Amino acid sequence: MSGICQYIEKGVVTRMKLKKFATAGAVMAVSALTLAACGSKSSSNDSKQVLNWDETAELPSMDLSKATDVVSFDQLNNTMEGLYRLGKDSKVEPGLAKKTHVSDDGLTYTFDLRKSNWSNGDKLTAKDFVYSWQRTVDPKTGSQYAYLFDGVKNANDIMDGKKKTSELGIKADGDYKLTVTLDKKIPYFKLLMGFPVFFPQNEKVVKDAGSKYGTASKYMVYNGPFKLTKWTGSNLSWTAAKNNKYWDKKNVKLDAINFKVNKSNSTSYNLYKTGKLDGTPLSSEQAKQLKNDKEFTVRKSASTFYFQYNQTQKRFQNQKIRQALSMAINRKQLTNKVLGDGSTVSKGLVSKGLAKNDGKDFADQAYVKEGVEYNKAEAKKLWQEGLKEVGETKMDINLLSDDTDKAKDSTEFVQSQIESTLGDSVNVHVQNVPFKTRLTRSEQGDFDLVISAWGADFADPISFLDLFTSDNSQNDGEWKNADYDKLIQASKTTDAGSTDKRWDDLVQAEKILVQEQGIAPLYQQSTAWMVKSKVKGIIYNSSGANYNFKNTYIKE
Repeated sequence: MSGICQYIEKGVVTRMKLKKFATAGAVMAVSALTLAACGSKSSSNDSKQVLNWDETAELPSMDLSKATDVVSFDQLNNTMEGLYRLGKDSKVEPGLAKKTHVSDDGLTYTFDLRKSNWSNGDKLTAKDFVYSWQRTVDPKTGSQYAYLFDGVKNANDIMDGKKKTSELGIKADGDYKLTVTLDKKIPYFKLLMGFPVFFPQNEKVVKDAGSKYGTASKYMVYNGPFKLTKWTGSNLSWTAAKNNKYWDKKNVKLDAINFKVNKSNSTSYNLYKTGKLDGTPLSSEQAKQLKNDKEFTVRKSASTFYFQYNQTQKRFQNQKIRQALSMAINRKQLTNKVLGDGSTVSKGLVSKGLAKNDGKDFADQAYVKEGVEYNKAEAKKLWQEGLKEVGETKMDINLLSDDTDKAKDSTEFVQSQIESTLGDSVNVHVQNVPFKTRLTRSEQGDFDLVISAWGADFADPISFLDLFTSDNSQNDGEWKNADYDKLIQASKTTDAGSTDKRWDDLVQAEKILVQEQGIAPLYQQSTAWMVKSKVKGIIYNSSGANYNFKNTYIKE
């Protein structure tokens, strides 16, 4: 999820890129929430195995080479499957790989694949993995997640246009043997294989659909527990129906999952109360009222919400301007009074609890107080100094975010904080737009300030920190720092074999990012939910693709 996954709650959208998920490797020390233990026998007596589930935003894409958001990755995670699946606590479980051999030097992985089929009956083979990976790293595809292939032999040279896609370190030895060769060890490689970016694709279907591939359910085929139906590409409801071609269909208990997008918490909760939804996120007020209900639960996420400043604009290239805007915001009020869902003030970009070294949490070690504190007096001082340096006396700033209830509450609060703290020399204009529009405008640099978010795709700080290297496609604000780039590069190369050196590289990198206000961290997300007690066996992971419904069932 995301990671670099663009992550969405009923309010603001995050990239987890995802994110992203975020992007999909070491989901090691990740927390997962299982609503109930699954039991295959329990559900056999229940004839209605249908889950009705709230979704927080439109489904942007089912093209796994191009998806960037948590909605897309969650759908892909349940309708597709890779070499492995990630179960509770991101435990690596069998997927299409029935046997794995790793060379002594850790650079060659050989996978024996089980026999399986696509939902249209086509045989799924090792060639489908080769095609998928080559398509994703091909610069012509424009994948924002291609960087996750860093470490696979020749991937970086291919992405840079220096080598052909056929030179990627992946090959099919017959139909059911797949060999992957790495340039360097990737400690979290198996976890990456459970992230949708690394799943197979059916070449014939992709080429027949052309530009329509991934834009509607009818242009897709699936190899996971479910297959997507009733999605036109723009509608606000769709169904994941049981895939009878799935190799492990006997362990899939649900006949269908009906997804419905509700941007209003009050609307979705009313549907929940009347039995038309089995799960819904809550607004802050609803969470406060329902926190003692037996069906209340909190989803903790390895996701961080933050400002991106458009640093192609001269005014936002000024560090004092960026610092002033950040210091003008009382984050405790934002999390406690506006959100009220268990979210906490961010210590930095990397979420707390994601990763530890020698028992020390990364977020604590990389903490830069002045980068996330509320300091009204200092904000005013820096603002006036910054205005003078850029030659302005007043600024009009557009603040971009999503059009959901929580997003609107958040942007209204931020608008009020900036204007009340900095006074008449600033006007903030809120722009709440649909999720897909917000993504497009962010990617095109069509914003002044944008509230972005990222959910880790795997439990390693690099899942966040990779985003803000100078050439990363997710760096929408275009902040650049040569020292930051060098530290991130060292963590992947010269220091990759030393846990302590690599850790220190990443700690120092985050400190530079936050001290310079390359972005302004706001809060670490949690989402309050109501889930019907009859729903059993949901697996929720806080990083990567969040939901795994394979073993979910209904028991009244």
